[in-house]
Amino acid sequence: MVSYKLIESLALLLSLIGLLAFFPVSQAQNSQDDYLSPHNAARSDVGVGSMTWNDTVAAYAQDYANQRAGDCALQHSGGPYGENIAWSSGDMSATDAVNMWVDEKAYYDYNSNSCAEGKECGHYTQVVWSSSNQLGCGRVTCNSGGTFITCNYYPPGNYVGEKPY
Repeated sequence: MVSYKLIESLALLLSLIGLLAFFPVSQAQNSQDDYLSPHNAARSDVGVGSMTWNDTVAAYAQDYANQRAGDCALQHSGGPYGENIAWSSGDMSATDAVNMWVDEKAYYDYNSNSCAEGKECGHYTQVVWSSSNQLGCGRVTCNSGGTFITCNYYPPGNYVGEKPY
């Protein structure tokens, strides 16, 4: 005979499992490694050393992301670090944002140290900037339902006239 306590416990467990269905899986995909891995893969592709996570830089990035929650505006913070920002009208994972920046590699010409005409590649060059070896990122779901992500780099890179590596 099954006890009432066992049935009650099973019912509670099933209720909790049902609640998990309401949380998007991509929300869990925003760990330090979800930012670092695609950065370091892109850096490895061009022979640049890996980045490490910096909690101070990450706190700065998260604070700035929190400030953007009301408008999700693609505005740089103007702070002391190098910075890449991304916005999506829906949910966007850490990996999605970094891959978007890394995809700009197609528009970067190392020999001329320039972007293809009419194209953006500065996000990519910051990702692979050899002296930027510490990373911190922040993410917020905006009031509009969109996502704002910022990654900050220490020391900053993207100096005019200098190659990233």
